[in-house]
Amino acid sequence: MKIVELILGDTQLANGIEAISVVHDPAIESNFIALNSAHKIEFKTMDAEKRILMGPALIPNKPIYRHQEIDGEMMEFYVYFSKATIERASQMYLIKGNQNKATLEHEMSLSGLSLVESWIKEDMVNDKSAIYGLNDPVGTWMVSMKVMNDDIWENYVKTGKVRGFSIEGYFADKSKPIEQMAKQTPVVKSSTETMLDDIRAILTEYISKI
Repeated sequence: MKIVELILGDTQLANGIEAISVVHDPAIESNFIALNSAHKIEFKTMDAEKRILMGPALIPNKPIYRHQEIDGEMMEFYVYFSKATIERASQMYLIKGNQNKATLEHEMSLSGLSLVESWIKEDMVNDKSAIYGLNDPVGTWMVSMKVMNDDIWENYVKTGKVRGFSIEGYFADKSKPIEQMAKQTPVVKSSTETMLDDIRAILTEYISKI
């Protein structure tokens, strides 16, 4: 099965990640955790829930399965993001001022959700996410999202209808000219077979860690 690396180039500053969607089954197969008053690490007591979701938005070198129609043909393939691409994408997301853009299952725009924290994980032990039991690898883009939308919090987060984050944006297939881009969630056109040898090493390394 073909494996595609998704990238951002110098000519793509107008693109990148447009929004973060809250979904039931995130493609990166990692769920956020809902932080409420019971999870505070503070020296004071708050009556109201914090309504913050913390979790990974992108995990480096994680193969993401896609089954997608491309040019009228259904194709199966994997995509992945390198650490460098993830860091660049996370920066561009904030530079473009997209922290208030959110969707539900990539289908409906939401108001009342805002990104309040964004960082790249640098340490497995000392990273903030480790305090909450999130064991995603170094290089992961971690985010915290404030949920001010009562409907989403009560009827989707609390009920487990949404369990993780999924990105929406524009990326390029590394094997093709940088100008060839398609909107991804995250999806992209398939690559050539010449990439497989390099990517097999990445998959082997990832599998050995799980």
